Amino acid sequence: MTHNDAAKYDFTQQIGYLLRRAYQRHTAIFQQTVPASQLTAAQFVVMLTVRDRGPCEIAPIAQHTAIDEPSLRGIVERLKWRQLLNADHEPGDAQRMVVSLTPAGQELLEQTVPFAQEITELTYGDLNAQERATLVALLHKMSGTNA
Repeated sequence: MTHNDAAKYDFTQQIGYLLRRAYQRHTAIFQQTVPASQLTAAQFVVMLTVRDRGPCEIAPIAQHTAIDEPSLRGIVERLKWRQLLNADHEPGDAQRMVVSLTPAGQELLEQTVPFAQEITELTYGDLNAQERATLVALLHKMSGTNA
């Protein structure tokens, strides 16, 4: 790369910047739409993963949500403190725990899912159906996940 090429480099046109801005917008919409102090976006996806997979250990939740294990353990602890998740340690193994949804957690998810559907619509904004499908397919391809 020459000095001229480096001088022309506009970070605001780069994929990382644009993805970060889109995610920041999505997170702001989430925080504005979900009733005050209910859940963060990360807490919501953790609870949905536990709901969909049933009682499971931290590692599969981390893999499914793309949240690193130390951060995930903190999220689980906060949700456990709020009595939205149970996190039971395996006998004789303090590191290994099985996470499950509590009835209060299930109820909160049922209340939050309609907001999540609205958040998705607001995040898409003015994109038409074809643009939405293309965006989702491209994001899956870029992230190495299957649609």
